[in-house]
Amino acid sequence: MKPQTIQIFLPDGSPTSIREAEITNRLVKALLFPRNKFDEVSKRETVHFTGVYFLFGTTEDESQPLVYIGEGEDCFKRLQEHNRKKDFWTHCIVVATKTNEYTKTDVKYLEHYCLMQAEKVGRYKTENGKDSQRPSIPETREHDLLDNFETIKILLATLGYPLFEEKRKAKSTKELFYCKGKEASAEGEMTDDGFVVYKGGKCTLVESASAGKWINDIRTRLIDDSVLKEVNKMLVFQTDHIFKSPSAAAGTILARRANGWLEWKNKEGKTLDELKRK
Repeated sequence: MKPQTIQIFLPDGSPTSIREAEITNRLVKALLFPRNKFDEVSKRETVHFTGVYFLFGTTEDESQPLVYIGEGEDCFKRLQEHNRKKDFWTHCIVVATKTNEYTKTDVKYLEHYCLMQAEKVGRYKTENGKDSQRPSIPETREHDLLDNFETIKILLATLGYPLFEEKRKAKSTKELFYCKGKEASAEGEMTDDGFVVYKGGKCTLVESASAGKWINDIRTRLIDDSVLKEVNKMLVFQTDHIFKSPSAAAGTILARRANGWLEWKNKEGKTLDELKRK
């Protein structure tokens, strides 16, 4: 990580409408627009360039973010089709070069690599099928495009979609916290996005009578999404998972109402509350 200067341009002056973002000394540009600005964005040059695009939305119950990753020689033509046929998305980001230098092979490679990385990180559920193929590309060009990917990663996160940002951030054990019950045991950390519980964490299997609908709903959703799986009469995290609050994380693990600021402790026994709020 290093300091970056990012320029964001608001074509119609609204910070919630169309936005163009670029790192000032880089070739790549990203353009974000909400779906209701589809007609207006057609007048922007970038959406007609050869590039990759990302459609963002959520599942029907709004419990999980979704993304579809595509490519096009004229991105807007592909987006017109998705506007007719895909319901889930609310926002789109188109990524191209400032001078429209990408070839069809370039964007096919970026589409494939972006999809692979999105699935690896696991922040968003991907709406793509299994038809993305890695094109044959010279080694020198591959390294250029991988460098472009790092710019894409930063621009997407800056625009509010950290699709490729790793869930774990801690650089030392000082930042790790532990939540323990009679049998339950998990570790995690505070991040910019919330509280991350690490893969392998064990949760009490049966909710207490006083757990409440909130805890029951969270656990049910995580089981349905295969984040939690029953193993040896425990629910075990199958992947790192980001909760919006420490209390949601602790309640899920302990299967009861819990104040996460007090339940999460470091190795010395100091609570999250002591270390982060006092």
